[in-house]
Amino acid sequence: MRTPVKISAAAAAAMLALTSLTACGGGGSAATGGKDGKIKIMVGGLDKVIYLPARLTQQLGYFEDEGIHVTLLTEPAGVQATTSLVSGDVQGVVGFYDHTLDLQVKGKQVESVVQLAHAPGEVEVVSNKAAGDLTSAKDFKGKKLGVTGLGSSTDFLTKYLAVKNGVQTNEFTPVAVGAGQTFISAIQQGSIQGGMTTDPTVAQIVDKKLGKVLIDMRTPEGSKQALGGPYPSSSLYMNTDWVNSHKKEVQKLANALVKTLKWMSTHTAEQIAAKMPSDYAQGGKELYAQAIKDTLPMFTKDGVMPADGPATVERVLKAFNPNLKNATVDLKKTYTTEFVKKSG
Repeated sequence: MRTPVKISAAAAAAMLALTSLTACGGGGSAATGGKDGKIKIMVGGLDKVIYLPARLTQQLGYFEDEGIHVTLLTEPAGVQATTSLVSGDVQGVVGFYDHTLDLQVKGKQVESVVQLAHAPGEVEVVSNKAAGDLTSAKDFKGKKLGVTGLGSSTDFLTKYLAVKNGVQTNEFTPVAVGAGQTFISAIQQGSIQGGMTTDPTVAQIVDKKLGKVLIDMRTPEGSKQALGGPYPSSSLYMNTDWVNSHKKEVQKLANALVKTLKWMSTHTAEQIAAKMPSDYAQGGKELYAQAIKDTLPMFTKDGVMPADGPATVERVLKAFNPNLKNATVDLKKTYTTEFVKKSG
């Protein structure tokens, strides 16, 4: 039976509350989970198109085809998903690769095992009210800009775009507004002038004529223009110790996700949308399909880390992150292609 596990944000929060009570330090359930074929993965926003391969893999039944039972949980921001991994509540995270670098300098060894995307899939939008004096990243000074969460990848990228364009990180205010309706409400109410978000939120903002796209990083070309190179983002990352002690399980996860990436590369946005839960299409089926179509270029077809991607991420993070600025990062320890190359 291939019925996907449906977990609401409230249920996910409740489950997290329970697991955080039983997890012990950095070990807990993550240290023992997986051997029985049951694996918990936290996603930094399950309904975000940038993380679509996780739910789509479940919808297509590919996890079960590999003989593993995967429970997908959701958190509104990647930084919270990372906390779940480090505390031992889950075995893996579908979130941005850049967290592996940030964690390494904090003494935590985490690696990307499947690289789902080679562009951020992120968009800086500006509200119609503020469009007159917010025309580029050079105008970030003095503005309140929405991010999913403080310390999240949207926060990282916003800070980089500011610094790159001559605005210091203390000259604007990042505001944690999540994604989806909470982000849209912040735009409507004027509590932010702009912000960084993803589809389907972007599509809804444009469709409702609440704002417009300022910087588009949904394609490799857009990523190169804004960040100077490919920016590997959405990935499945896991604690390196767990990967090394559960290679059989990790290989099965990689097989399933790579199969999905290949499936996506040979199907239309409409066909992909049709496989997803109907409640993901908040703005309607056509708008959701358009959101997927606009974001599809960000995904890899094989799960392999782009050769020059990690260096781009390191350069971006070092531009503004004091933890990384003078630290030595061993990029080879932040990802592995061992599993995806066997998935062929």
